[in-house]
Amino acid sequence: MTDGSAPIALTAHLAWLSSISFGGIPTVLPYVRNFVVVTHGWMTDQDFANCFALAQSLPGPNMILMMSFIGWKVWGIPGAIASALATFGPPCVLYFAAWRLWHRFRAAPWQRVVRGGLVPVTVGLVIAGGTVMAHAADADWRAAAVTVGAVVLMLRRWLNPSWILLAGGVLGGLGLL
Repeated sequence: MTDGSAPIALTAHLAWLSSISFGGIPTVLPYVRNFVVVTHGWMTDQDFANCFALAQSLPGPNMILMMSFIGWKVWGIPGAIASALATFGPPCVLYFAAWRLWHRFRAAPWQRVVRGGLVPVTVGLVIAGGTVMAHAADADWRAAAVTVGAVVLMLRRWLNPSWILLAGGVLGGLGLL
């Protein structure tokens, strides 16, 4: 737990980040990590990586769950609720307004150009978020080896990521990580 201004700072920061993210919260994970781990020290890198892993393994809106876990760590249940609302509230309002405009000008030639430009930006931001998460999770050489192995498996084989998550969970559960 932290002082009384922490929940307000976290909620405001998550609302701001969720409002400017293209492709959702995964694209701004480096900024969330920096704010929560580096700037305020509310969590360790390992706690942040564990929240990410747990949220990814659960069904449903995993980034809202992850931000709820962070909010819970900072301020308990009220923090979890505030973080969840800050994560999905502002984008919902923006998406609704943007959709109305997008639909209104659906025949405009600039729409194809905008969609084509947003794809590489979003992909790059997701890759950056994955890189930050890999650095946060790799506490020692064994964890780094598992990360490299998972990347190689994902790139070389058509393998369901759930199997890789399960294998990592088993290795961690056996105390090998």
